[in-house]
Amino acid sequence: MMTNANENRPRIYREQLLTIEDLEQFKTELLAEIKILLQGNNNTSVSKKWLKSNEIRKLLSISPGTLQTLRINGTLPFTKIGGVIYYDQDDIQKMFLSKKSQH
Repeated sequence: MMTNANENRPRIYREQLLTIEDLEQFKTELLAEIKILLQGNNNTSVSKKWLKSNEIRKLLSISPGTLQTLRINGTLPFTKIGGVIYYDQDDIQKMFLSKKSQH
């Protein structure tokens, strides 16, 4: 005796079906949320308190040697934990303010 494959599937009701309108509304809402997220990431300021060396180099567009020089001469304070060097974002701001020149 053969059983019908439809007998094993759960019944789908009319109100459970997705329409093209539903999909278009979902797309619009999803794109709006993605746009908000991208605008938040477009901000060039860093929101983390402690940054690693590679993040500092990218942020300041400097080489590893320049960053090392800033550490050695005391221009940029740092904290070393387990071989990883961290920089406080507040110290970076202070460094910029201290080097700011008045024209």
